[in-house]
Order: sequence, then structure tokens, then C-alpha cells
Amino acid sequence: MTLIDTAGRILPPRFVARLAPVFDRLSTIATANDETSAAQRMAMIAFAIRIFSAAIAFVSQIILARLMGEFEYGVFVFVWVIAIILGNLSCLGFHTAVIRFLPQYRSAGADEAIIGLAATARIFAMISATLIAATGIAAIHFLGDRIEAHYVQPLFIGAFVLPMIALGDVLDGTARANGWAVHALSPTYIVRPLLILCFVAGAIWLGRLADANTALVAALAATYLTTLAQFLVVTTRLQRRFPTRRVEIHVKTWLMVAFPIFLIEGFYFMLTNADVIIVGIYLPPEKVAVYFAAAKTMALVHFVYFAVKAAAAQRFSALVSGTDRTALASFARQTVQWTFWPSLLVGAVVIAAGPFLLSLFGPSFQAGHLIMVILFAGIISKAMIGPGEVLLTMAGKLKICATIYAIALAANLGLNVLLIPIWGLHGAAAATAGAMMIEACLLHLIIRRQLGITMFIASPALPVSDAAAQEAG
Repeated sequence: MTLIDTAGRILPPRFVARLAPVFDRLSTIATANDETSAAQRMAMIAFAIRIFSAAIAFVSQIILARLMGEFEYGVFVFVWVIAIILGNLSCLGFHTAVIRFLPQYRSAGADEAIIGLAATARIFAMISATLIAATGIAAIHFLGDRIEAHYVQPLFIGAFVLPMIALGDVLDGTARANGWAVHALSPTYIVRPLLILCFVAGAIWLGRLADANTALVAALAATYLTTLAQFLVVTTRLQRRFPTRRVEIHVKTWLMVAFPIFLIEGFYFMLTNADVIIVGIYLPPEKVAVYFAAAKTMALVHFVYFAVKAAAAQRFSALVSGTDRTALASFARQTVQWTFWPSLLVGAVVIAAGPFLLSLFGPSFQAGHLIMVILFAGIISKAMIGPGEVLLTMAGKLKICATIYAIALAANLGLNVLLIPIWGLHGAAAATAGAMMIEACLLHLIIRRQLGITMFIASPALPVSDAAAQEAG
């Protein structure tokens, strides 16, 4: 039974007539085998998962803040953000390199290279994460007297979670490259936060203190359990889809792509999280808690961009390796539309409900409403150009993309250091929003100049010029 048949039995005829084109379009996306429909299907799945995960993350953070109080919650989020950043950087760019190479290998029937790439990415991620964790533990041991006492033990616990965060990111990239959106996104964005919340509640019920140490031990256990389960599922599916006993290793080729991605991802994660870290350095944990709550609330808008980015990477990879530059430009323009309008709508709703949403964390958290408004200015500027960095990365413009992020990160750090002592939390939000605007402007200009593609919501779709196409090719 089709969607329109079901609707015809429930809704009045005039509504069915208006909804028929929408249902037809959804049916086409759900059943068509072309690459654009596949990307749209993944975008819809990623979007649905992101909506659900945003709700879970938001509710879980409210509960944690209520259970732990401002101070302990601030310590927890400060350490957890550092762990997420370092864990992702430990992948050395291989989690995105998998998305870059795997679709091409699949098209060429190079199953041996696919298995070799997946294995190499996991090994590199685990080794580097372990080394970074060991270095961090040694630094905490020798420099512990120079670190605020309330951060020492939580940082020590956080170091042990790095290998599993790194492995989880590689598995995420492997699943996304194969179009397995559920297996890619649900472990990190649904299962892990639910387990963290359950483990924290269980520990408190068993008599543990509701502090940052308890929360980080719960996060450690949840991350290991989630990642190991994801490892078994993704590995099994990979072996079934590519049943080969031979393995091809092209370390030099992969490293040539992975290392620039490592720089890009490093700059990106620091760009998006440096504000929380610098706030934690300059201000007490209570302020960190308020800022993080405001940023987490605005993350309800970020899921739109994340969903489009997750779906577009595989399609961009396939298009840039072909010769149809017009199709690439058209798809790039579509991703801008997919990003901007939902972001604008969701952002307006979140801003309007901001005071109420922040009050759920606690009475003092309502001071973060203006922070939300300032951050939204930066988010919507990014949405105006869509997932431009994904296009540059998949087009092989890795050095340029890394340079853009380096400039934006330098601006972010400089503005944070300058504005936080003057305006406090509002200065941190202004610095982050300003850096996002700089990043968006640079991406728009570079993509137009390097690829001949206009990625901007207010510009009509333009054909790729012959000269730009030759240069990009």
C-alpha cells in the first residue's frame, strides 16, 4: 500500500490532492536507484537519527546538570569535550579518508583494497589514540600541581576513553562510506548518550557521588560497550559485502590524503570546541556549565547541517571523480538548499523557546539565552553556503581547506582570548560566531574560484565554466 493510498483513507480529499506531490516525491526517493536519490535517502535517515539524538542529548544533559549541579557538570563537560576532540584527532584523518576512497574502490571492484583500507584505518587510530592517552597521563602525573585540583582525576579518567572514541569514529566513516547510515550514526549519537545517562543514574542509585568522576567513569564504560558492539556489526557486514581473503595496503596513497584531512579535522574540531576549552581555562566550572548548556541547546540547529554533510560526502566523492561538472554544481547547490532553510526554521523555533529550554537545566542557566542568539548568527552564516568543506575535501583541495580552517581557528582563538576577559561568556559566543562567519566567507570565495561553483543561498545555480572545469580536473 502506498503512502497516498493510506492518506486517502484517513485525510479529506482536498488535503490528499495537496499532499500527493510530496508523497510521490518521497516514494521516488525511497525506491529510486540513482545516486542522488541514494544521497537523499541517507540524508533523510541521518536527519531522522539526528533529530532523535538531539532530543536524547538535550534531555540527558539536562538530567546530568540537575543531578550533578553546576560545578561538577562544568568539570564533566570540560573534560568530555577535550576527550572527544583528542579521540577524533587520533584517527589521523583516516575516518574521512575511508569515505574518500571506499566508494571509488567499490566502483572499481577492488574489494581487497577496501578491506585493507578498513583494517589500516583502525590500526592507525588505535595506536595513535593510545600514544596520545599515554602522553596525557604522563603530563597529568608530572604537571598535576599546575592543574586545578578538581580537573586532575577527571582528566586522568578521560584519557582512557580516547582509543574507543577513535575506533568509533573510524567505524562511523566506514559505515557512512557504504551507505549504512543507521550503523554509522546511531551508536555514537543514540546508544552512547543513553548508556551514559543510565550508567550515571545507576551509579548514583548504588551510592556513588553525583560528581564529574562518576559521570566520566560512566562515559568510559558506555563508550567501550558501544564501540565494541559497533565494531562487531560493521566488521560482519563488511566481510559479507566484500568477501575476499586477500588484502591490499596502499599506506602511502592513503596517508597523502589522510594527513591533510587530519589537519582539516583538527582545525575544525578546535574551531567548534575551542570556546568551551578557553572558557574553562579563563572562567570557573559554573560558567563552563552555563556556556555549554547554551551551546548544546543551539546544537539542535546543528543537526540539519550534520545530516546533509553526512549524506553529501559519498555523493560528492563519486561526482568529483567523474567528468560531469554540471551535475556536481547542481548537487552542490541542492545541498545548500537542504541546509539553509531547515536550519533557519529550526533556529527560529529554538531561539524563541530558549529561555524555557535553558531553565530546564536549572534557574541560573537562563543567563545563556543571549549566548544562543549570538551563536545562531554564526550557525546561519555557515548554513548559507552548505557543506562547502566537504566538497573541497572530496575534490582533493585539502591544503586549501586546511588553510581556511587554520585562518578561522586563529581568528577564533584570538577573538576568544581578547573578548572573554572583556565580555565573559558573551565574548566567547561572539568570538565563535565571528570565526564561523569568516569560515563561511572564505569557503564561498574559494569554492567559486577553484571549482567554478557558487555555493550560496542567495545566488542562482551557475554552470561550471570551461576554464574552471579544466582547472578543477
